[in-house]
Amino acid sequence: MNTTTQLNNFSCVCVCVCVCVCVQMGYANPQQTAAGIHTRLYSRAFIIDDRRRRVLFVTADVGMISQRLRLEVLQALQVKYGDLYRQDNVVLSGTHTHSGPAGYFQYTLFMITSKGYIKSSIEPLVNGIVKSIDRAHSNMKPGRIYRSTGELGDSSLNRSPHSYLNNPEDERHRYTETRRTYMYPYTDLMGDVDCWFAVHAVSMNYTNRMVSSDNMGYASYLMEQDKNPGELPGQGGFVAGFSSSNLGDVSPNTKGPHCVNTGLPCDYLNSSCPVGGLCKAFGPGEDMFDSTRIIGHNIYRKAKELYGSAVEEVTGFLHFAHQWVNMTDVTVQINSTHTATTCKPALGHSFAAGTTDGGGDLNFTQGAVEGDPFWDGIRDALVGKPSNQTQACHHPKPILFSTGEMNKPLPWHPEVVDVQIIILGSVAVVPVPGEMTTMSGRRLREAVRQLQSDGAFRDLEVVIAGLSNIYTHYITTYEEYQVQRYEGASTIYGPHTLSAYLQKYRGLARAIAQDRVSELPVGPQPPFFQNNLISLLAAAGVDGKPENSSFGDVLDQVLPVYRQGDVVSVTFVAGNPRHSGDMVRPEPRDKTFVTVEIYDNRTNTWEVVYTDASWETRFHWLKGSNRQSNSTVEWHIPPAAPSGSYRIRHFGHYMLRRFPQPIINPYEGVSDVFEVAASFYYQ
Repeated sequence: MNTTTQLNNFSCVCVCVCVCVCVQMGYANPQQTAAGIHTRLYSRAFIIDDRRRRVLFVTADVGMISQRLRLEVLQALQVKYGDLYRQDNVVLSGTHTHSGPAGYFQYTLFMITSKGYIKSSIEPLVNGIVKSIDRAHSNMKPGRIYRSTGELGDSSLNRSPHSYLNNPEDERHRYTETRRTYMYPYTDLMGDVDCWFAVHAVSMNYTNRMVSSDNMGYASYLMEQDKNPGELPGQGGFVAGFSSSNLGDVSPNTKGPHCVNTGLPCDYLNSSCPVGGLCKAFGPGEDMFDSTRIIGHNIYRKAKELYGSAVEEVTGFLHFAHQWVNMTDVTVQINSTHTATTCKPALGHSFAAGTTDGGGDLNFTQGAVEGDPFWDGIRDALVGKPSNQTQACHHPKPILFSTGEMNKPLPWHPEVVDVQIIILGSVAVVPVPGEMTTMSGRRLREAVRQLQSDGAFRDLEVVIAGLSNIYTHYITTYEEYQVQRYEGASTIYGPHTLSAYLQKYRGLARAIAQDRVSELPVGPQPPFFQNNLISLLAAAGVDGKPENSSFGDVLDQVLPVYRQGDVVSVTFVAGNPRHSGDMVRPEPRDKTFVTVEIYDNRTNTWEVVYTDASWETRFHWLKGSNRQSNSTVEWHIPPAAPSGSYRIRHFGHYMLRRFPQPIINPYEGVSDVFEVAASFYYQ
């Protein structure tokens, strides 16, 4: 590993096209259907090649990578590139935004909370991810990689301190740092960057109904706007990926949980409030948009600092290893005399309680280590009682849903998962198929770092890439599992889940160190279900409009004059955004529902300065009666906006009833011209 070679790399951005009106993924609330765009979702692909091997890392603005999404992307890559990009050298990682589309899962539990398997969700995701890979593939050039790490405070909070404190005291005392951001600038001719930071992308809370990339996406937006001055979002040469890490118990809601009705702190042990009180965590801002801005800016600021100071070059060769593992039946060596096994998947009662970032609607509380006769009775009647074997395996978890024993219409949870390691010289990237807690991630890093003591690697920095390749909920330590807060109740393979993963990742790392990767068994291949994929999302119907009006007409007009800091608002007669081809278009990054344009007096033309991908715009769609709907566009005028003449345009499609089938037509609307005048302040 001490041989130096120049690594080749290039990275590229593509809009990961969002379905504007569908169920949103993250809060598991079927009522949370999207009705607009706050910011667009992107896929960012990074390819590294050392002339011997090649790896591909994709960070996508989605809640998580599902097994179905990964399999469909790999199938598409196989058609285009043959065996160049495979399951062993491709990593797909989700940023964990809770405001992206749902409907791209093939297991029943996720289909139930997402209105099924939705082709108009998964197809744009696959197309967007593959397009970002295509662009990276076609634009590779020589470059160098530098690594830099640093600490970032005031941007995260452990939302389950009671669980964390159940870890051994001596272990906890070894760690004194605040939340840590792992930064690896990918420097080529354009100096791209990828950065890992552990925090939930839930600054946009469960009341939000707009597609949004949340705090991590905003950090990417800021870095790319900084490095691509004058370019619209997604169209500059510099690429900044901000990826998730071991964020399982990490919240951006830094004010902590309080009872909404009293303002007092919630109960420490189970995050509950007096009767009728909702326990909810709050971010640092005045509202969720402001909190997203603050957290995202903090992450961006630290990343920019580390990017500018990175001097430690990453040299060496590429290595990678991958296996599929049946996680329901892994034997774990506890000590020299005892073994244990993982379990068939199951969710505990505290799963239904949710977290302080997004609580459940029923009377469940976190920290439940005993079942509830009422809910257990309903469970037994509807889906069946857990077997004695499964209950014993998951102890002390009181099982709410024994998902590993539920297989209609399809299995409720996966059995086969991906484990994978990629080593880039002195950097090990460990994709994790779920949400590891803080201490779980530390144990995984230490397990991989043990290779250094064997002399295999030197000064190895281990990065955890969370929400990668397949989603299996949470991964807590054995000690945290005993407390059975939300994270422990959502550790679906039982109390020894982390130990099983540590064992598997050690095996991958050891195989790399001993140059025996080819001897690793591939493992059981995951299923690719063709039948019984349920869909509960009704098709979008024909559009209506008020009499004597046309689609695109303005219902509420702009004012004549605004100043910096004001909000411009205009409302149009609109069609259902789903009719815009579900946003599947030949070149989706050039399409938008919204443009804000300034008049250029020199050329007598209108110049687009903002789109619906811009932080400064918001696109709201409101469905009314008689199939009529309207779209409201907001432009939050930034302080730096130049004075001048502006207009706002809205683009969309509407459906008309025609025989033998409906037809879809495009439309556009434009506001009156308005002025932005300079603001003056007097002391």
